[in-house]
Amino acid sequence: MIPPRTTSVGETISTNLCKIFDQAQNTTANHQKNIIALHKIHAEAAAVTESAHNGKSIKLTGERLFEDILIDLLCRVIIVKKGVSQADRIIKFVGAYTRYMNEKVLEIRKDDEDDDDDDDTTAARFITRLLKFLLKGFLAKDKIVRYRCVHILTEMVSHLGEIDEEVYKMLRSALIERVHDKEIFIRVQAIVALSKLCGSEDPSDVEEDDQTAINVLLDTLSCDPAAEVRRAALLNIPIAPHTLGAILARTRDTDTVMRRLLYSSILEKHCVSPDGLGIGLVHPRVLSIAQRELIIRNGLGDREPAVRAAAGSLLGTWVDVARGDAKDEDGNTVQDDVLALLNLFDLNESTIAEDALLSVFATRVDIFDHLEFRDDFWAELTPERAFLARIFVEHCIATNDQAKLETTLPVVTHFAFRIQNAYNKYQEDLEAAQQEHAIRGELDEEQLAREEDERLDKEFVVGEMLKLAVNLDYTDEIGRRKMFQLVRDMISQEALPEALVARCLDVLRELSPSERDLIRVVVEVVHELRDSGEVEEEAEKDAAEDGETTSFGGSPSATKIAPKGPKPKELSPEDQARADAVDLRCLSLCIGMLERVNGTFEENSTLEGILGELIVPAVKRKELALREKGLVCLGLCCLIARRMALNSFQLFLGQIQAAPEVLKTRVLQIVFDILMVHEGDFMGRGGVGGDKIVEFLLHILNNEDSEKVQALLCVGFAKLVLAGMISDERVLKSLVVAYLSPDTVDNQELRQCLSYFFPVYCCSSSVNQRRMKQISIPMFEQLAAATRDLDDEQEMVSPAQIIGMFVDWTDPQKAVEVQGQTIDDSVHIDLAEDIIKALFKDDMEKEEKKVLCQVLGRLHLPENVDDDKIRTLKLLIHNISTRRPLRDTTARNAFAKFDAVVSKKYADKLANFSEEEYRQLEQLNDLFKFLDDIIPLDDAEDFEPPIAKTRGRKRRSESAVTETTVSSAAEDDSVVSGASSSRQKGKGKAKQTKRRRISGSGDESDDDLPENHVTPAPTRTLPRRAATAKKPPVVQVISDDDEEDEETTPAPPRRRAAPSKVEEVPPSSGGNVTFDSIMDSEDEEEEEEVFSIIALAED
Repeated sequence: MIPPRTTSVGETISTNLCKIFDQAQNTTANHQKNIIALHKIHAEAAAVTESAHNGKSIKLTGERLFEDILIDLLCRVIIVKKGVSQADRIIKFVGAYTRYMNEKVLEIRKDDEDDDDDDDTTAARFITRLLKFLLKGFLAKDKIVRYRCVHILTEMVSHLGEIDEEVYKMLRSALIERVHDKEIFIRVQAIVALSKLCGSEDPSDVEEDDQTAINVLLDTLSCDPAAEVRRAALLNIPIAPHTLGAILARTRDTDTVMRRLLYSSILEKHCVSPDGLGIGLVHPRVLSIAQRELIIRNGLGDREPAVRAAAGSLLGTWVDVARGDAKDEDGNTVQDDVLALLNLFDLNESTIAEDALLSVFATRVDIFDHLEFRDDFWAELTPERAFLARIFVEHCIATNDQAKLETTLPVVTHFAFRIQNAYNKYQEDLEAAQQEHAIRGELDEEQLAREEDERLDKEFVVGEMLKLAVNLDYTDEIGRRKMFQLVRDMISQEALPEALVARCLDVLRELSPSERDLIRVVVEVVHELRDSGEVEEEAEKDAAEDGETTSFGGSPSATKIAPKGPKPKELSPEDQARADAVDLRCLSLCIGMLERVNGTFEENSTLEGILGELIVPAVKRKELALREKGLVCLGLCCLIARRMALNSFQLFLGQIQAAPEVLKTRVLQIVFDILMVHEGDFMGRGGVGGDKIVEFLLHILNNEDSEKVQALLCVGFAKLVLAGMISDERVLKSLVVAYLSPDTVDNQELRQCLSYFFPVYCCSSSVNQRRMKQISIPMFEQLAAATRDLDDEQEMVSPAQIIGMFVDWTDPQKAVEVQGQTIDDSVHIDLAEDIIKALFKDDMEKEEKKVLCQVLGRLHLPENVDDDKIRTLKLLIHNISTRRPLRDTTARNAFAKFDAVVSKKYADKLANFSEEEYRQLEQLNDLFKFLDDIIPLDDAEDFEPPIAKTRGRKRRSESAVTETTVSSAAEDDSVVSGASSSRQKGKGKAKQTKRRRISGSGDESDDDLPENHVTPAPTRTLPRRAATAKKPPVVQVISDDDEEDEETTPAPPRRRAAPSKVEEVPPSSGGNVTFDSIMDSEDEEEEEEVFSIIALAED
């Protein structure tokens, strides 16, 4: 008889654990039952012990056996690849079991009051053993093992309970190391696990050289290249004041899902507390005004509709929670909620509040429908109320909601009286404050700030009422006259704030029957303002002379007329300051008026008096404010006066050279506006000096240090090029250099403008793509050379990215069909020819050749293409293989792949192709001359043969080495080549500092230049310090006679590496007159110059 088999403890534990794990991997529904069963088995195993050391200690054999079996089962899980649901369920099961064990330990301690809180429990020993096992897997070579170990730890880390300090440090350092793992999915799990340790971390315990866990998360949130990792950091990072800045910065993240989740899952979700009763972590009241405006500006301005929708939903939530605890008060309406939202923004400084309110009206129709504006609403207008009424009316007009508009708009006469009362109250409070200051002396900063805020609020209310007045119904003649008289009286007052001048002029334009009437009214006001000042000054002067204080004395006519000549020189400093203030106000009125005039200068003769009496004297003034406003007025006059623009253009160019940045910015805006409006007179075929103007402006761009001026020049050039007014390749090259130069890395305005311009310009026309193709290889060589000469602190895109941009910009598949033009599909074929011709150059770096070969595979090869183009391309490919074989394996393989694609795709066109017959074509003489001038490599040179061999035998030229004839791409390279400059001139010189320019010129003799050589644009080079100081460019006006002389007498060759003189033409039909900058001339010369301009304009 066989004795019954006895089952060991180990076999029992192994059998039971296998059954539990088998059930747990199939569904999560039985996890709770199996967790309880597993804990029971664990407790029974922990009871199995052995005595050791003669009964002095015990050996936990059962507990150790349980841990070994469970770890063995986990070893089968950690090798399962990502995405298998059974493994994921087991990992969740282990995490849930860890939580259950610690909960049981807490229950036991709570029930046993005599427990001494011994940390050495079964659960603690099990967790410590399991953690040490998992930490070993963190260093495994297999990415799957690393992922599963980090995943298991992520499920456990929230329920670890009390663990040893040493184990905690090991765990923390291991997780920080896995945050930088090369695999994205491992970094995601490490971020989730590390975020759960942030709450238990004490910054004081972290060593000085180590980062805290929260800092590691912040760095990952901002800098990790993978969107999934940044997303995990965003959703798991603790929200606190010190992390909020980095979280809100993700509103500009490159990933659309990331930006949408920030609005929906972070900002909207945490507006209120979890119980829904209190203020949340990112409640709008918790945020600062700057943070609120950042959220709304980036959200509503996002390019993706999903993000804009999420931002709109967040705004709707903000309306509901804006009043916080006051929400439940009786008598509050929807209007109060909207006003509370507006109170969160600074209404004076930006348009963010307007965008937010319009978004609320669009997404929350229920709010828009319940807004009402009764008579009591208009009784006491606050900034928020006035703003709400104005935006509501404009929204009704935009949506053509006439019913709402009729019930909202106030009666014109009543509203005019309300504006008058509000403005009078503003003036009275201002005068009272001035009197108080005179009596009490200087006030403290807090009181001054409070008074300034109150003044700005009152001014804002009046401004909003005037904006609303533009949209009123003026069919009521009485109301129209009342409003007209009110606005005219307001602009006649010197005390009218500058910000309200434009608002008053908008209403005046609405009320004026025509532009002529508007101009007449403004000119009358200007004369009244200036005449009143003169009358007061003369009255004071005569009273002082005659000893009278109650009457003017003498003839009134004599008072006005007699002192007009010498009077300005006799003014006291106080009188002069007051006269300047009046002139500034009059110039502001003129600027606002001219901005609202569309007719020509000749149609409005009233402007001539203002021009001679006010604008021209202001242009002559040395004071920056007066001269700036005077130049703006003159520029606006030039926009509506063609002859004045032709005669005054030189004056503006003269101001650019030595003016301060503020004035230079204004003048450049005027110059580009004049060029845009009067296109044919300057940039057209019939215009004079167009090339000289472009050259002068390019010189300013290449030598300008101000980022704002650089950006303005690029914006102006981009507009002119995009409009087709400029087709000069020099401009296109300069824009490319400005876009990719390391000197403009921090100039975000410039970079953003050009990043939009280049794709739009190239894709709008095949002609533009061909222009870009012409400069692609020369600019690549120049910019690639610049990347090799960068300073340590400079940044620049790689050569692969540079040529990739050109390939993308010239892709014919992205070109838009233009009426009257056909899409040129062969642009990339021609670009391939240029690239292969560049590969023949011996001086090109190996890395640059590799980049060019790799980009060949991205070129678009059309189905239908001219036979000669394909045969030319094939001929160039073959000659590369025979005359200039590529030594780099990567480049050679990429080139051979491109050769195979071309041969296969155009096999029918290349059939029976003979080079000998092809040489007979006259139009290909330049191509074969280029190929014959290539010196074949010596046969003794050691290189590997190309992978893909081309068929056909090509003869080699046996002629002597002649002077190399460069291709068209090489000719362009001579214009703005930076590679030659860096190799020929840069050797032995110290590296340049911040203003190093990407440009250069060859060192060839000027006599060797071909007849059709293009004059190079002024380029950015390091100035020679030992040389004499560079003189500012002299701007000349060349008459028609001078142009004829230039045609008969060839100009001497000029170098452009460091231009010291720029000749400028804008056009003066009156003769050969030179206008210097009025800033550097004497008063008499200024008067002659400016008045000569006016005389020419009046002629």
